[in-house]
Amino acid sequence: MVPRVLTIAGSDSGGGAGIQADLKAFAAAGAHGMSAIVALTAQNTVGVTAVHEPPPEFVTAQLEAVFSDLGVDAAKTGMLFSRQVIEAVADFLEAHPVPLVVDPVMVASSGAQLLKDDAVEALLTRLFPLATVVTPNLAEARKLCVDSTQSGRAELAERLVALGAPGAIVTGGHGDPVDHLFDGQRHIEISVERLDVPATHGAGCTHSATLAALLARGLSLEDAARGAARAATDAVRHGLVELGAGDGPVDVLNVKGRT
Repeated sequence: MVPRVLTIAGSDSGGGAGIQADLKAFAAAGAHGMSAIVALTAQNTVGVTAVHEPPPEFVTAQLEAVFSDLGVDAAKTGMLFSRQVIEAVADFLEAHPVPLVVDPVMVASSGAQLLKDDAVEALLTRLFPLATVVTPNLAEARKLCVDSTQSGRAELAERLVALGAPGAIVTGGHGDPVDHLFDGQRHIEISVERLDVPATHGAGCTHSATLAALLARGLSLEDAARGAARAATDAVRHGLVELGAGDGPVDVLNVKGRT
């Protein structure tokens, strides 16, 4: 059976990040993608101009619809926006455990806030313990660890695990070109290629979605992390720099290479 992977995240009307990026990454990794939309954004390559949040009950209804009929081999979370949504998602996943990648999306690349301040504690206490691995970038890791001291990725990954996550990958989207994986016992550095391409919108979503899809296919966490790093790098390499006035969307499907 084809691997079934669910994204629980926000919609990006510009198609570059969020569930749109996730579904493309699932397809590229050979999985069937499904979605539970927790927020609608009016968004393009320049920024986010509005956010609409559906009721938590509707988020739960989407989860029930997918799990009860199609089934889920792995899931990922992205933008969750509010404490109420996080609690609804956590309540459901506690009763329906699956391999889970938590991408703690806090701020858009344009600077828009995508996680309310009062939701951070719920993310840490309710969702982190349910995760297989969490995948913040360096800036997100420092915010989650309340760290303004320039701690390195290895220390931050350990602190994220101490906060309740079984495993952590501090990604190399910002700063040095390396993803640092700590699985609770081992530290593993995964080198990533730094590309001078002004089309990185959706790279983090692509990474975490690919990671979830590869876990659904039965890969180990280390192998899935390496595959996710490669996929995110290739998506930036083929990025659609000609689209929009801001940072262009990544292209995990290499659309231009197919034309």
